[in-house]
Amino acid sequence: MNRNRTTGHLSALLTIIVWGTTFISTKVMLVDFQPVEILFFRFVMGLLALLIVYPRRLKGIGKQQELVFAAAGLCGICLYYLLENIALTYTMASNVGVIISVAPFFTAILSHVFLKEERPRANFFVGFGIAMTGIFLISFNGSGVEMNLFGDILALLAALVWAGYSVLTKKISSYGYPTILTTRRIFCYGILFMFPAIFLFDFHLDLERFANPVYLFNILFLGLGASALCFVTWNFAVKVLGAVKTSVYIYMIPVITVVVSAVILHERITALAGAGTVLTLAGLFLSESKIFFRKGSRQTE
Repeated sequence: MNRNRTTGHLSALLTIIVWGTTFISTKVMLVDFQPVEILFFRFVMGLLALLIVYPRRLKGIGKQQELVFAAAGLCGICLYYLLENIALTYTMASNVGVIISVAPFFTAILSHVFLKEERPRANFFVGFGIAMTGIFLISFNGSGVEMNLFGDILALLAALVWAGYSVLTKKISSYGYPTILTTRRIFCYGILFMFPAIFLFDFHLDLERFANPVYLFNILFLGLGASALCFVTWNFAVKVLGAVKTSVYIYMIPVITVVVSAVILHERITALAGAGTVLTLAGLFLSESKIFFRKGSRQTE
């Protein structure tokens, strides 16, 4: 059991390290690609990769379970990324980064309400406050604060939708199916729900753009790494650790972004960013401490 939990933590950490670097690939591709195009290409590629790696069918699914899979695809694949990308067109990226990091708080509440998990103890909320302070320092370092109510509300909705996805994947993990197969089914529904957005936004297939090796490399990273691999490792972590403990790793995304920016983009890590990093990690460790829940709570969370 301890080995499984260690693997779960490592899976969550690997996922967040990759997701924390995707902004570079996305930023590079946005020069010639629309957000919905990047979203569609990366998840279709992710789906094909999972089909090749594990070409088995998921059998014996009931109607109730099918609805849960559909809801997970709608929330985690379609709505979350669309809301986040649209929010970025209205408000500052730093605003979105901070607001999205509220997702673990929503996850704790939804898990308590829908999964009947015990209410988190005070250390979770204290850790949440410390981490959010750190994330605020990192995100607004040198950029100031610029509010846009519509964009910020969209980012908040994205955080809520991701919390819903985390709870749904925890429910799916209780079915006992292989994680790759469940992730693949979620991808199918996510892509299906994506089609209306394809017609609403300025989508062009135009595969010739991938003749550019830079775009090809970045879509491979987003499709095979950030989508196919990382959604499997994230869903596995949720299965082993639970929705709340896994979602706390979201606090690390701004930290990873700062480190990657320093290494790849040669951006300077300021004193504010350094202090924010320390606070964010401290908040994460406090929220993940062994006294995470009240006595009598289930070990899975």
